[in-house]
Formats: sequence, structure tokens, C-alpha cells
Amino acid sequence: DSAAHSLIAGTIAGAVEGAITYPTELVKTKIQLQGSQQYLAQGGHTYHGPIDCATSTFRTQGITGLYRGLTPMLLGNAAKAGVRFLTYDTVKAQLRDENGKLTMARMMLAGLCAGVIEGGTVVAPSETIKTRLIHDQCMPKPQYHGMVDCVQKAIQKDGIRGIYRGVVPVMARQGANSCVRFASYDTLKQLVIGYTGTETLPFAYSFGLGMAAGTITVYATMPFDVVKTRMQSLSASLEYRNSLHCAWKVASSEGIQALWKGATPRLSRLMFSGAIVFAVYEETMKVL
Repeated sequence: DSAAHSLIAGTIAGAVEGAITYPTELVKTKIQLQGSQQYLAQGGHTYHGPIDCATSTFRTQGITGLYRGLTPMLLGNAAKAGVRFLTYDTVKAQLRDENGKLTMARMMLAGLCAGVIEGGTVVAPSETIKTRLIHDQCMPKPQYHGMVDCVQKAIQKDGIRGIYRGVVPVMARQGANSCVRFASYDTLKQLVIGYTGTETLPFAYSFGLGMAAGTITVYATMPFDVVKTRMQSLSASLEYRNSLHCAWKVASSEGIQALWKGATPRLSRLMFSGAIVFAVYEETMKVL
């Protein structure tokens, strides 16, 4: 069953990618959080860039500090990739013409559908918990003792919507991510297949194509990611009315470039995450 195979391969690919690239995700999130008025007022630690953030975290909290929030991220990543590939392959199959071909617009539509569905189902809660745990780590007096404690306190304070904070920018980011990444990857893949004349690409080709698709995705979708992180921070309700207000406030008070905060660690992560996810997915599908 191709749908089941897509789900299994996507889930495995997401879990592998999440475990390998997580420290870059943590650094990116910390860089994005700093700069808001509430973060500074609450005594949040300020870093002088991605390298300072990584080294300072490692120096003060050890290797485990670089993996704070990994569990919700890992669970969410595995589920996200599974839902993404299942939805993308299902929608793509419905959009093919009578000759089995897909236009770029239909490819992007399939990616958009996959991203919006994964964002609204599994990414929003896992990202909210991950962001809260990382934000908490930056505070003078951390209040969470782990993922379960964070979930319980979030629900006690705000109800179930407490773990679905920032669902709109999450869905926008995931939709744009998948739309751009899948369209980039499939377009580049077809070019390579046309050049090499073989339908089954070697591992190195899949890895390189995934890396290129990840790079394109970062710069196209970075503002969504910054707004998502700010909306899921511990102090979001005190500072932002909604996602549009958040984007406006970040741009007006910190400069338009602040909407691309954390681009370097996110680029390093998404370049390799794109490569790892697509390569592991293709290899797993061969086995299945």
C-alpha cells in the first residue's frame, strides 16, 4: 500500500532528521526570542549571534542544554513528516493529468495542502511546547521540569488552546515550507532524471537535491518562522494581539531584518534536514 509506505518512510525520515539537527533548531529559537520587550524585561539572556548562543549554552548547561525541548520536537517531527508525505503523495496523485504529469502549480498546491494539514494537526502543539521549554531555559528562574510539566502548566493556564498557540503562523509557515520545498525538490529531481535518464536516483543525488530545496525554503519562509516563535513564547499574550500585530511590531520596533532572525542556524538545519529527510525517505521507500 503506497499510502502506508509514504507514512512509514516519512515518519522514519522525520525522526532521524530531528535527532541529528536539533541543536541548530534550539539556537535558532533562542535568537528569535531575544529582542522582544517582555523577553528583555523578564531578564532573558541575550546572545551575540548563533555561535555565542551555542557555546554559551554548552558552557553553562552542558550537552543536554543543546537538546532542551528535543522530545516534543522529535515526536512532532516524526508525526509531521509522516502526515506531510502521506498528504502530499495522496493529493499529488489526485492532481495528475491523464498522462500522469504534474504542472508546477499543481505540485505547489499539493505541497501547500500537506503543509497546512501538518501545521494544524501535529506541528502547532509540538512547536509550542518546544518553544516554551527553550524560552524557559533562557529565563533567570526556569519554571518547567520537562515536557509533561510544560504541557500540564500550559493547559492549566490557558486550556487546550494553550498548546495550540500560534497555530495560524504555524500553518502559514508549514504551508509555505512544503509548497516551496516540494516544488523545488520535484522540479530539480525531474531535471536530474531528464539529464541522467534514470528514475532511481542514487543517495548522493537525493541528498544534494534535498539540500538545495532546503536552502530555497529558508529565505522564502523566514518571516513566518519568526512570527511563529514569538507567538508561542511565554510572554506572547502580554505583547501581541495576533500574528499580524506580531509581524508589524517586530518589523517596526526591531527593523524589517528582524523578520529574518535566526536565518543562519535555520539555513544550516533546513539545508541538512531537507537532504536527510528526502534521502532517508527515498532509501526507506526502496526497502518497503
